[in-house]
Amino acid sequence: MEGVATISRPAGQGRLMNLIDDLNGRYHKIALRVFMALVFAHLAEHIIQAIQIFAFNGARPDSRGILGQWWPWLVKSEGLHYAYAIIMLVGLMLFRPGFTGKSRTWWNIALGIQFWHHIEHVLLLGQAVVGANLFGKAVPTSVVQVVVSRVELHLLYNTLVLIPMVIAMVYHLWPPEKDRAEMTCTCAVKSRRGEPVHAHA
Repeated sequence: MEGVATISRPAGQGRLMNLIDDLNGRYHKIALRVFMALVFAHLAEHIIQAIQIFAFNGARPDSRGILGQWWPWLVKSEGLHYAYAIIMLVGLMLFRPGFTGKSRTWWNIALGIQFWHHIEHVLLLGQAVVGANLFGKAVPTSVVQVVVSRVELHLLYNTLVLIPMVIAMVYHLWPPEKDRAEMTCTCAVKSRRGEPVHAHA
Protein backbone atom coordinates (compact mmCIF):
# COMPACT_ATOMS: atom_id res chain seq x y z
CA MET A 1 0.00 0.00 0.00
CA GLU A 2 1.18 3.52 -0.78
CA GLY A 3 2.51 5.59 2.06
CA VAL A 4 2.98 2.59 4.40
CA ALA A 5 6.53 1.57 5.23
CA THR A 6 7.12 -2.17 5.39
CA ILE A 7 9.96 -4.05 7.00
CA SER A 8 11.52 -6.66 4.77
CA ARG A 9 12.94 -9.67 6.63
CA PRO A 10 14.54 -12.86 5.33
CA ALA A 11 11.95 -15.66 5.18
CA GLY A 12 13.45 -17.61 8.11
CA GLN A 13 13.68 -14.55 10.32
CA GLY A 14 10.09 -13.60 9.49
CA ARG A 15 8.83 -17.05 10.50
CA LEU A 16 10.78 -16.90 13.76
CA MET A 17 9.39 -13.45 14.60
CA ASN A 18 5.87 -14.64 13.78
CA LEU A 19 6.35 -17.64 16.09
CA ILE A 20 7.57 -15.39 18.91
CA ASP A 21 4.64 -13.01 18.34
CA ASP A 22 2.17 -15.91 18.44
CA LEU A 23 3.74 -17.43 21.56
CA ASN A 24 3.43 -14.08 23.33
CA GLY A 25 0.02 -13.23 21.92
CA ARG A 26 -2.76 -15.62 20.98
CA TYR A 27 -0.98 -18.80 22.19
CA HIS A 28 0.60 -17.29 25.32
CA LYS A 29 -1.91 -18.73 27.79
CA ILE A 30 -1.79 -22.34 26.59
CA ALA A 31 1.95 -22.32 25.79
CA LEU A 32 2.76 -20.94 29.25
CA ARG A 33 0.63 -23.61 30.89
CA VAL A 34 2.52 -26.35 29.05
CA PHE A 35 5.87 -24.75 29.88
CA MET A 36 5.02 -24.32 33.58
CA ALA A 37 3.76 -27.92 33.76
CA LEU A 38 7.12 -29.10 32.39
CA VAL A 39 8.96 -26.97 34.97
CA PHE A 40 6.87 -28.33 37.87
CA ALA A 41 7.25 -31.93 36.64
CA HIS A 42 11.02 -31.58 36.47
CA LEU A 43 11.21 -30.03 39.94
CA ALA A 44 8.98 -32.84 41.26
CA GLU A 45 11.55 -35.37 40.03
CA HIS A 46 14.27 -33.56 42.01
CA ILE A 47 12.05 -33.41 45.12
CA ILE A 48 11.23 -37.13 44.90
CA GLN A 49 14.93 -37.94 44.50
CA ALA A 50 15.68 -35.90 47.65
CA ILE A 51 12.88 -37.70 49.53
CA GLN A 52 14.29 -41.08 48.47
CA ILE A 53 17.67 -40.07 49.91
CA PHE A 54 16.78 -38.10 53.04
CA ALA A 55 13.43 -39.60 54.11
CA PHE A 56 13.98 -43.22 53.07
CA ASN A 57 17.78 -43.33 53.48
CA GLY A 58 18.24 -44.50 49.91
CA ALA A 59 21.72 -44.76 48.44
CA ARG A 60 22.36 -41.79 46.15
CA PRO A 61 23.12 -43.88 43.03
CA ASP A 62 19.83 -45.76 43.53
CA SER A 63 17.73 -42.65 44.24
CA ARG A 64 16.68 -41.65 40.76
CA GLY A 65 13.27 -40.03 41.13
CA ILE A 66 10.31 -41.65 39.35
CA LEU A 67 11.33 -41.83 35.69
CA GLY A 68 14.87 -42.82 36.66
CA GLN A 69 13.58 -45.97 38.35
CA TRP A 70 12.40 -47.25 34.96
CA TRP A 71 15.12 -45.64 32.85
CA PRO A 72 18.26 -45.23 35.00
CA TRP A 73 20.22 -43.74 32.09
CA LEU A 74 18.01 -40.64 32.32
CA VAL A 75 19.67 -39.65 35.60
CA LYS A 76 23.19 -40.46 34.38
CA SER A 77 22.98 -38.72 31.00
CA GLU A 78 24.71 -35.32 31.09
CA GLY A 79 23.39 -34.72 27.58
CA LEU A 80 19.80 -35.10 28.74
CA HIS A 81 20.34 -32.83 31.76
CA TYR A 82 21.90 -30.22 29.48
CA ALA A 83 19.01 -30.54 27.01
CA TYR A 84 16.51 -29.72 29.77
CA ALA A 85 18.64 -26.78 30.95
CA ILE A 86 18.76 -25.32 27.43
CA ILE A 87 15.02 -25.91 26.88
CA MET A 88 14.35 -24.01 30.11
CA LEU A 89 16.66 -21.17 29.06
CA VAL A 90 15.16 -20.90 25.57
CA GLY A 91 11.62 -21.08 26.98
CA LEU A 92 12.31 -18.26 29.43
CA MET A 93 13.69 -16.15 26.57
CA LEU A 94 10.86 -16.98 24.15
CA PHE A 95 8.09 -16.14 26.63
CA ARG A 96 9.79 -13.01 28.00
CA PRO A 97 8.22 -10.52 25.52
CA GLY A 98 4.73 -11.49 26.75
CA PHE A 99 5.47 -10.26 30.27
CA THR A 100 5.15 -6.62 31.24
CA GLY A 101 6.12 -4.43 34.20
CA LYS A 102 6.54 -6.29 37.49
CA SER A 103 5.91 -9.68 35.92
CA ARG A 104 8.76 -9.13 33.46
CA THR A 105 11.11 -8.06 36.26
CA TRP A 106 10.55 -11.36 38.08
CA TRP A 107 10.71 -13.33 34.81
CA ASN A 108 14.08 -11.68 34.10
CA ILE A 109 15.34 -12.79 37.53
CA ALA A 110 14.37 -16.38 36.71
CA LEU A 111 16.10 -16.04 33.33
CA GLY A 112 19.31 -14.83 34.99
CA ILE A 113 19.36 -17.73 37.47
CA GLN A 114 18.63 -20.24 34.70
CA PHE A 115 21.43 -18.79 32.59
CA TRP A 116 23.93 -19.63 35.35
CA HIS A 117 22.28 -23.04 35.91
CA HIS A 118 22.75 -23.66 32.18
CA ILE A 119 26.46 -22.69 32.42
CA GLU A 120 26.91 -25.27 35.17
CA HIS A 121 25.38 -27.91 32.88
CA VAL A 122 27.65 -26.80 30.01
CA LEU A 123 30.62 -27.54 32.29
CA LEU A 124 29.19 -30.95 33.26
CA LEU A 125 28.46 -31.90 29.65
CA GLY A 126 31.91 -30.74 28.53
CA GLN A 127 33.61 -32.94 31.11
CA ALA A 128 31.52 -35.95 30.10
CA VAL A 129 32.31 -35.43 26.40
CA VAL A 130 36.03 -34.81 26.88
CA GLY A 131 36.42 -37.50 29.53
CA ALA A 132 38.36 -35.26 31.91
CA ASN A 133 36.81 -33.94 35.11
CA LEU A 134 37.45 -30.64 36.84
CA PHE A 135 38.90 -30.20 40.34
CA GLY A 136 40.43 -33.70 40.30
CA LYS A 137 37.00 -35.29 40.88
CA ALA A 138 36.03 -38.81 39.85
CA VAL A 139 32.82 -37.59 38.17
CA PRO A 140 31.87 -34.47 36.18
CA THR A 141 31.66 -31.60 38.68
CA SER A 142 30.31 -28.07 38.29
CA VAL A 143 31.66 -24.98 40.06
CA VAL A 144 29.20 -24.77 42.96
CA GLN A 145 29.17 -28.56 43.23
CA VAL A 146 32.59 -28.28 44.85
CA VAL A 147 30.83 -27.10 48.03
CA VAL A 148 27.25 -28.40 47.56
CA SER A 149 26.44 -32.01 46.62
CA ARG A 150 24.85 -32.52 43.22
CA VAL A 151 21.40 -33.67 44.37
CA GLU A 152 20.99 -30.74 46.76
CA LEU A 153 22.51 -28.26 44.32
CA HIS A 154 20.24 -29.01 41.38
CA LEU A 155 17.18 -29.16 43.62
CA LEU A 156 18.23 -25.71 44.84
CA TYR A 157 18.83 -24.38 41.32
CA ASN A 158 15.46 -25.57 40.05
CA THR A 159 13.70 -24.15 43.11
CA LEU A 160 15.49 -20.80 42.76
CA VAL A 161 14.40 -20.57 39.13
CA LEU A 162 10.81 -21.57 39.89
CA ILE A 163 10.20 -19.05 42.72
CA PRO A 164 10.59 -15.89 40.58
CA MET A 165 8.69 -17.63 37.75
CA VAL A 166 5.72 -18.17 40.07
CA ILE A 167 5.87 -14.55 41.29
CA ALA A 168 6.03 -13.41 37.65
CA MET A 169 2.97 -15.54 36.85
CA VAL A 170 1.02 -14.02 39.76
CA TYR A 171 1.73 -10.51 38.47
CA HIS A 172 0.96 -11.70 34.93
CA LEU A 173 -2.41 -13.23 35.85
CA TRP A 174 -3.42 -10.37 38.16
CA PRO A 175 -1.52 -7.41 36.65
CA PRO A 176 -1.49 -3.85 38.00
CA GLU A 177 -3.43 -1.40 35.79
CA LYS A 178 -0.29 0.04 34.21
CA ASP A 179 1.11 -3.39 33.29
CA ARG A 180 -2.25 -4.66 32.01
CA ALA A 181 -2.45 -1.88 29.43
CA GLU A 182 0.72 -3.21 27.76
CA MET A 183 -0.30 -6.88 27.65
CA THR A 184 -0.71 -8.56 24.25
CA CYS A 185 -2.21 -11.83 25.52
CA THR A 186 -5.35 -13.06 27.26
CA CYS A 187 -3.62 -14.51 30.33
CA ALA A 188 -4.90 -11.97 32.88
CA VAL A 189 -7.72 -13.43 34.97
CA LYS A 190 -9.57 -10.27 35.93
CA SER A 191 -9.07 -6.63 36.78
CA ARG A 192 -9.12 -5.27 40.31
CA ARG A 193 -12.79 -4.41 39.84
CA GLY A 194 -13.55 -8.00 38.89
CA GLU A 195 -14.23 -7.53 35.17
CA PRO A 196 -12.69 -10.03 32.72
CA VAL A 197 -9.52 -8.73 31.11
CA HIS A 198 -9.14 -8.91 27.36
CA ALA A 199 -5.99 -8.63 25.25
CA HIS A 200 -5.15 -5.16 23.95
CA ALA A 201 -3.56 -6.35 20.74
